Amino acid sequence: MALIEVKNLSKIYKNNGTKTKALQGVSFNIDEGEFVSIVGPSGSGKSTLMHILGFLDRPTSGEYFFEGKNVKNFSDDELAYIRNRKVGFVFQFYNLLARTTVLENVLLPTTYTKEYDPKKMRERALKILDRVGLSHRVDYLPNQLSGGEQQRVAIVRALMNNPKIIFADEPTGNLDSASGKEIMEILQSLNEEGNTIILVTHELYTSRHAKRIIKLKDGRVISDEILRDGIRKIAKLEKALTK
Repeated sequence: MALIEVKNLSKIYKNNGTKTKALQGVSFNIDEGEFVSIVGPSGSGKSTLMHILGFLDRPTSGEYFFEGKNVKNFSDDELAYIRNRKVGFVFQFYNLLARTTVLENVLLPTTYTKEYDPKKMRERALKILDRVGLSHRVDYLPNQLSGGEQQRVAIVRALMNNPKIIFADEPTGNLDSASGKEIMEILQSLNEEGNTIILVTHELYTSRHAKRIIKLKDGRVISDEILRDGIRKIAKLEKALTK
């Protein structure tokens, strides 16, 4: 059974009588443990697709199955539970609370349920922060960190509830190349440990870190390829595009 299965997914936005087709008949499966890049130019529908897959929006038509269950049958409370416990989000602009320390930002997802032991969650947070090289920054505020450090905090926060999937929406889009490379290496490492990663990006360089690339154009899937040698294939594609 696939972790995610979408069938003929469509999304239409309406504004003052004008209809915009953001997604048109999108279908694919994603298995647990995959690292998938969803790529495409601006306006291709990739962010809309991620919002639907991440339970932040609903499709206009089509079906979305998560862990074998049709998402349209989930109540708002069930969706809120899934967002908090089964998925983690990493965004381009970090979305950290400005007046809250690194450790407090990381612990935020664990405060919405009484099931967690605060002491154990603090220990978990400190352990993961140390792993990404931020043990010396736990009492810092976000504005005292570099962009790359803030994104690492966002990744640790996404991991706190041990989610089924990590959604990364343009996670390197606001970073320099060196910091971006560090972030992608962290995501690769997490995937190698069994985490499912769904990356949304318009950058071929960034997408090469995945094992599979789903390419969108005008709201449709135009290719879906397993990359057995991702770096060489994307490098070849980049070279072809520059000719």
